[in-house]
Amino acid sequence: MPRFSRALLLALAMLLGHIGCQAAELRAIGVSLTDMGNPFFTQIARGVEAAARRLGGPGVKVYASSCAYDLQRQIGQLERFIDLKVDMIVVTAVDPEAVRPVLDRARAAGIRVIAVDVVAGGVDATVMTDNLDAGRQACEFVAQRLKGQGSMVIVNGPHLSSVIDRVQGCFEVLRRYPAIHVLSSDRDAGGSTPGGFVAMTELLSKYPRIDAVFTINDPTALGAEEAAGQSKRKEFFIVSVDGSPRVFARMQAADSLIAASVAQRPSLQAQKAVDIGFALLEGGAAPKQTLLIPAFVVTRETRQWPEGAWRE
Repeated sequence: MPRFSRALLLALAMLLGHIGCQAAELRAIGVSLTDMGNPFFTQIARGVEAAARRLGGPGVKVYASSCAYDLQRQIGQLERFIDLKVDMIVVTAVDPEAVRPVLDRARAAGIRVIAVDVVAGGVDATVMTDNLDAGRQACEFVAQRLKGQGSMVIVNGPHLSSVIDRVQGCFEVLRRYPAIHVLSSDRDAGGSTPGGFVAMTELLSKYPRIDAVFTINDPTALGAEEAAGQSKRKEFFIVSVDGSPRVFARMQAADSLIAASVAQRPSLQAQKAVDIGFALLEGGAAPKQTLLIPAFVVTRETRQWPEGAWRE
């Protein structure tokens, strides 16, 4: 009898262990991104949806929202996700600390929260481009093409960790090239094409000679190039960050001023974010550090694209 009891207890323990290790059910994901007018964030949203379907099947709901860099709108979106009782939130935070209280409430409600593209307080994990290295690669390209001397401008963007890191990485490289003079680095173009046009128009009116331009993303680069055309200026080249299909196509034109873009991998960011969130739902441990996705330089000659890079 004691043997039977021990065997029964063992069988029950194994059964309970099996039940406790069942795969989590993924029913709904909330996505709050800063600007889905920027194709980069559209790719993130699509990537989240594809990963959700892969892990949870065709019935998974994905609520994708754009806050247009409006903090209160983003907080409202996050509160709605809590009310909807989603299983996971993927967020690109407008302000890393201002969103912390609502993200803390989401986690207290059992929702897994993953930051993408920029850091945010109150999240379980963060997945983003290695933006420091992206800035380094961009400005190393600039320095090599200028042969170590000349004048350049940096068209900056929103005060987000990704933008700050790109500009910091650029300056890390430029410190090794004292003959390259940065004429301006504080113009915030808002990360948009219209903003890039306005900021570059002002810079062109102020500086009669510019040899190179570094913009913090591709929409800004397109705006800067448009401003150059309006001003009939073409003495400089432009390097940016994103590697978007639109900019890659523009590079092929003989008259393009855009020489290179350091390409991000938005599909891979989205995939990794959902994979991490799903693992947490299954009881896994949170990563101990930010997952950094490598970037790579794209020029008109580029033909090989790594996994997760965006191409449409």
